[in-house]
Amino acid sequence: MTSAPAVTILDYGSGNLRSAQRALERAGADVTVTDDRDAATECDGLVVPGVGAFAACMEGLKAVKGHRIIDQRLAGGRPVLGICVGMQILFDRGVEFGVEADGCGEWPGTISRLPAPVLPHMGWNTVEAAEGTVLFDGLDADTRFYFVHSYAAQSWEMDSDGTPLAAPKLTWAHHGGPFLAAVENGALAATQFHPEKSGDAGAHLLRNWVRSLA
Repeated sequence: MTSAPAVTILDYGSGNLRSAQRALERAGADVTVTDDRDAATECDGLVVPGVGAFAACMEGLKAVKGHRIIDQRLAGGRPVLGICVGMQILFDRGVEFGVEADGCGEWPGTISRLPAPVLPHMGWNTVEAAEGTVLFDGLDADTRFYFVHSYAAQSWEMDSDGTPLAAPKLTWAHHGGPFLAAVENGALAATQFHPEKSGDAGAHLLRNWVRSLA
C-alpha cells in the first residue's frame, strides 16, 4: 500500500488554511499546516494560499522566508500550488490602490485591477482550460469554479521561445475582460479561484494535483 503524498500548507498569516487542509485531505493528501521551513521544503507538495491585499500577503510571506522556500523548491523541481492571492504573489509585482509591491518574481507580469463595472468578481464562473492540462483533466468545459477577487494577471508575459522548457499551460476566465484563472508551468501551478470552495469541481482538481505528486 502506497503512502499518501505529504502536502504542506504554508502558514504565513493569510489564507483559508483549515478549509484548504480539509479539502486536500479529502483529495488523498497527508496534510500539515505550518511555517516550518524544513517541512515546507521537504514535503511532496507545497500549497501557498492567500487572501487579502497583495502587499500584506508578501509581507507575511517574507516574514517566514516563504519566497525563498518557493524558489528553493522550484530550483529542485518540487511541486508548488498557489491559490488566489497565493497565485498573484508568484508574479513580479502587484498594484492595488496605487500601491506597488514586489512579488516573488517566478513569473513576469503585474497583478492589476480588473476592468469590470462590478467588483469584486465574486461567485461561480467557467474557465477556458488549457490543452493537455493536468489540473482540469476529466472536467467538462462548462464546469464552474468559485472566485472572489478584484485583481488578477490579465496577460502572460513569459517568453518561452528558444527555451528547452515546455510552454506553460494557461487557463483563462472572463470578468470585464480576460484574466488568468490558472497556470501550470512545470512544478509550479496556481489557481486564481478557490478550489477548496468550488465543490465537486474543486475537489476533482485537487485530486488531480495530489495524484501528480506520486
